[in-house]
Amino acid sequence: MTATTSTASAPAQLTVEKVGGRLGAVISGVRLGGDLTPETVAAIRAAALAHKVVFFRGQDHLDGTSHEEFGKLLGNPVAHPTVPSADGRYALGIDSDHGGRANQWHTDVTFVPAYPAFSILRAVTVPPYGGNTLWANTATAYSNLPAPLRALADSLRAEHTNDYDYAALRPNPVPEQLAHYREVFTSTKFRTEHPVVRVHPETGERTLLLGNFVQRISGLTGKDSRTLLNLFQAHIERPENTVRWQWQPGDVAIWDNRATQHYGVDDSDDHARKLRRVTLDGDIPKGVDGRPSVLLSPETVPDPAFGPASGATTAA
Repeated sequence: MTATTSTASAPAQLTVEKVGGRLGAVISGVRLGGDLTPETVAAIRAAALAHKVVFFRGQDHLDGTSHEEFGKLLGNPVAHPTVPSADGRYALGIDSDHGGRANQWHTDVTFVPAYPAFSILRAVTVPPYGGNTLWANTATAYSNLPAPLRALADSLRAEHTNDYDYAALRPNPVPEQLAHYREVFTSTKFRTEHPVVRVHPETGERTLLLGNFVQRISGLTGKDSRTLLNLFQAHIERPENTVRWQWQPGDVAIWDNRATQHYGVDDSDDHARKLRRVTLDGDIPKGVDGRPSVLLSPETVPDPAFGPASGATTAA
């Protein structure tokens, strides 16, 4: 780790240590929960915006309720648009035995217009080896593109959907997992057109909006679309744009879902890996030209209780 730096608006005991050159920091000196002071919450939010993903060790005291209460201090928790919690809570189970081995680069829930602004992931059970998560900084990926590629990306839009070939991404899926995915994850099939470059509503940065939910570049088909997608995605995945976290029970990660992609590595064999995620409501992205994202289908969302992040909010 690099030298410790204090966050200006934070209590004296709260410190931030960078773990990567372009993203990632560990925050120490705070016990997460719903009783934090506004100054502490503001410091955590500022660190998450600056470092894109921040990590906390030793938060074993958190449970489903206190996890959500902390989330409410940062924003409005929202349910997953197709996988709501059975007990009505916002904390979504990310479990290895129920499709929780992502093994692919993605930004959470980009198949709807107002996808989450932040995600808060808590480790409950971790395997004895493997099961790390990687994050990539999509702002530095954009800013370090050659100028002609930045200009090209600024002009493009792309279609995102949750109706993709899960079996192709996981060549040997467990039949039960594949059935669970098809029955639950695509219970409603969403399709949304986003700008390939969005302007971050809080930092003003330009970020690449891609990941595995992208089906194609709008206006292109086949090889041309795939070539461009691979080109820009390769810049996001460059090692200097990434950070890797080795989970311990009680760890918490918070990331800016508008400026990152992440990848849950499936390399822990059959060992259990159980995490819980609370997502916070986001806004509808706008491209460099000011055009907002647009929900293409369905025209209406089956359950409005899912809130704006489910796609219920239409583009203005």
